[in-house]
Amino acid sequence: MVKHNTQTSLLNCIDLSNHDINQSVNLLKQACLDSGFFYVVNHGISEEFMDEVFAQSKKFFSLPQKEKMKLLRNEKHRGYTPVLDELLDPENQVHVGDYKEGYYIGVEVAEDDPESQKPFYGPNRWPASDILPGWKEAMEKYHHQALEVGKAVGRIIALALDLDANFFDGPEMLGEAIATLRLLHYEGQMSDPSKGLYGAGAHTDYGLITLLATDNVSGLQICKDRDAKPQIWEDVAPLKGAFIVNIGDMLERWSNCVFKSTLHRVLGNGQERYSIAYFIEPSHDCLVECLPTCKSDSNPPKFPPIVCADYLTQRYNDTHADLNVYKKQHV
Repeated sequence: MVKHNTQTSLLNCIDLSNHDINQSVNLLKQACLDSGFFYVVNHGISEEFMDEVFAQSKKFFSLPQKEKMKLLRNEKHRGYTPVLDELLDPENQVHVGDYKEGYYIGVEVAEDDPESQKPFYGPNRWPASDILPGWKEAMEKYHHQALEVGKAVGRIIALALDLDANFFDGPEMLGEAIATLRLLHYEGQMSDPSKGLYGAGAHTDYGLITLLATDNVSGLQICKDRDAKPQIWEDVAPLKGAFIVNIGDMLERWSNCVFKSTLHRVLGNGQERYSIAYFIEPSHDCLVECLPTCKSDSNPPKFPPIVCADYLTQRYNDTHADLNVYKKQHV
């Protein structure tokens, strides 16, 4: 059985309005060497608008299941993901997936645009405006604003890795980012690790960084040492108006394991919980190879170079149900 330690993890807080960039760099570096998780505040997205996006998210998840299934995710990972669709921790989640439902919104690219042939690019799936007026506009605005926050965090990460501040800004990096917004709803299920029941199973994120906005219901936990026996899990407290930011496997790979991509999960406590995750990855063609500042003769690259799109496609396919499952259910 996984040991559940209720200790709360004290995360560093990065203030994007702070003019002392060295202080921000040091706080971020310390966080990424320790847990890979930190708070970001004064990020430029107003609290009023964040509240609106959460309200719109609740409106969607409140729709009848039949309406939501009309917007079932497609091969490009756009649209609705039902409860149990995602299996993040197959070793411990015996025969069931995550007790959460979600909605994916990616970079909007018209179907007749050649760029839409790339994985993770293409048209989004949107609820009809007469059913959810203003929903599409709110989500598109949030998608755009969150990417700007991600780029600002990326500049601090670059400096923390002794790179040029604009390292991640180029078109092959975040200039043409694969950025995915995911609305999440945990229905109030009680998690029980001893039975393999989780809101979200233990996992690391695939990509560069994740920005997570949450309501005030706790549930997120991190495990700083995934190899410890037993694993020690710490709660991450919600912080009103802040993003909880974590680095993903791609940045751990890029940094030659200097920065940590940390195992995390969600345990349901019987309360409904809403969160909004924003996953930021570099462009499709970006070659992820060991950063020059993270290797030496005594510390050679631990991973071979890999193209971003190939890496992400494999990781998504490994954790999501085959869409044919739903076709069989609805013939």
